[in-house]
Order: sequence, then C-alpha cells, then structure tokens
Amino acid sequence: MTALRSLFQLCAIAILGVALAAPAAHAAQRKNPPEKKQQAAAKKRPATSASAAPRKVSAQAKSRAVAASARAPARVAADARPSFGQKAGLHHLNDPLDLKSSVALVVDQETNEVLLSKNDHAVLPIASLTKLMTGLIVSQAGLSMDEPITITEEDVDTEKGSRSRLAVGSTLSRREMLHLALMSSENRAANALGRTYPGGLKTFVTLMNAKAQQLGMADTRYVEPTGLSSQNQSSARDLAVLVNVAHSDPVLREFSTSPGYEVAVGHRTLQYNNTNLLVKNPSWDIGLQKTGYISEAGRCLVMQTQIAGRKLIMVFLDSAGKLSRIGDAVRVRNWVESMTSTHPSMSGVLPGKG
Repeated sequence: MTALRSLFQLCAIAILGVALAAPAAHAAQRKNPPEKKQQAAAKKRPATSASAAPRKVSAQAKSRAVAASARAPARVAADARPSFGQKAGLHHLNDPLDLKSSVALVVDQETNEVLLSKNDHAVLPIASLTKLMTGLIVSQAGLSMDEPITITEEDVDTEKGSRSRLAVGSTLSRREMLHLALMSSENRAANALGRTYPGGLKTFVTLMNAKAQQLGMADTRYVEPTGLSSQNQSSARDLAVLVNVAHSDPVLREFSTSPGYEVAVGHRTLQYNNTNLLVKNPSWDIGLQKTGYISEAGRCLVMQTQIAGRKLIMVFLDSAGKLSRIGDAVRVRNWVESMTSTHPSMSGVLPGKG
C-alpha cells in the first residue's frame, strides 16, 4: 500500500506540473506566435531569388525612387539658373569687402561722394526694384488714393507663374494697392496700379520710361510695372538716382519701410510683411527701401539709410543667396562705421571699380 501511495503521489505531481506549464506555454505562443516570428524574420532578411513577392515590392520602390530622383534635379536646375550677371562674369570681380552682389554702389546722399562701387555701370534686370518707379508715377499723378481697384485676370502673372493672395475679384483702394506693392512686393497690386492708370497699362509704361529719361537714367528701360520681366533693366548708377528722388516722396518713404500691413479682402483680413528684414531691426535707420528677385536678376536691394551720421544710398544687384544682399548691407555698414571711427573725414574710401 505504501508503494502504491507513493506512485499516486508521483503521478499527481507530474500532472500538476503539466497543468502549470501549459498556460505559460500558451501565453508565450500568444505573445510571439511562430508564424509572426517567421514573418518578422522574413522581413528582416534580404529578398532572395526564391521569393517573388519581395522582388515585386523592391522593383516598385526602385521605380518610385528613380522617378523622385529624376524630378529633384529638374527643380534644382530651375532654381539654379544663372543670372545675367553670372553669365556676364561679373561675379569674378573681387572687392575688399567680399560682397556677394556682383554689382554694388554706395553713395553719400548729400555730397554725391561715391564711397564704394563695383560694376556700377553694368545694365542688368532689376526685378521688383521696378516698383519704385511704379510707386513714383502713381504717387505723383494726383489720383484719388481712395478709389477702389479690383484685381482681374489681366493682373495674373503669366511671365513667371508667381502666386498671390489677392485673388481675382479682390478689391482694395489705390492706397492699399500701392502700400502692398512697395512693402510686400505684391505683383498683382503693382500691375493693377498700372492697368487702372488713366490711359491704361501702355500709357503707364510710357510714363515710367519718360520719367527715367527726365531723371537722366540713360541705362534704364521698363516694359511693365512689376519687374517680373527680365526686360526691365537698369544700372546701379541709375538706381541710386531713382532712390534719391523716391526718398523725397513721403508716401514712398512710409509705405516702403512699414514693417507690416493688414488689408480686408471680403470677409478675410490678410497680414502682409515687409520683404526686407532690416526694417524690423531697431539698429537700422532706413528711410526708403525696395527688394527684388527673379532668377535673371538675382537678389537685389536698394536702400536709403543713415550710418554713422551720414545719409547713404546703397544699391546691391545680382546677389547670390537668399540672405546675401542683407549680408552685403551689413558688411557695408560695418565698414562705414569702422572707417568713420578711424578716419572721421572718410578720406580713406574704397577705390571705385566699375
């Protein structure tokens, strides 16, 4: 009986062990099912010639990658198109300040003394610097600044395909259109200003060119009021003259240097900002400014500013790099300040190179 009792006890212990082990085994299977383990391992293993499905997915992925890589260079190439200045080799000329603009001119507004010049006679596309002349014609015309102007299909950019938040049908006053054109370089607003001028767009462009001739801007030609056309061209010398004249107009001074501006278009309020970062910098005293960019012109900037007690006109054309024109303005400012501190008479100016 004792032996039989011991046998029963051993059997009971064995059965209890199996019962306890079974739930753990089932739990482990639920947590890591063998099939899922195999699928995960298969995903990690490289595709083999015996696996048709992985080859198909890999081919599709390669196809997408090739298509993406084919598209990417096209975009880069479009952005990297050489400017007129680059084609002419103007960037090969070095200058003591290592400016990134191929054309530069800094003039004392009161004495007409040229402090710095670099390719200042080169005639190049001027992009949205055009809008300074557009603003000058509109401001001096004596037209009602409260007259409503509506954007039409004629104002849509077909030259560069640029975008605008002023949809066709948007209506603003002439004052608001001028403000956006000068401050935020709004192309549709600039074109609408020329289109609605008495006599139409053709008359307006004729007046732009006549004004340039009147001011002695012999290197300057306009074909439209926005600057989107590369046929709008000028030289740094001519643009310095335009900045000087435009600076005498209080409307152009105010609108071109306001940091931001809101307009109500229908049920929406649109916030616009100045295209020149320096106008929001309290360390800069800027009386008038305008930026410009199309690929043919590079990055452009003109300003009237006061540095070290001197009123200066700065012109930078064909700058390579999104912020390089701002960097060039900073370089010139630092140079002028350093020269003024060491030579109060500013007799040691940089030699002019044109």
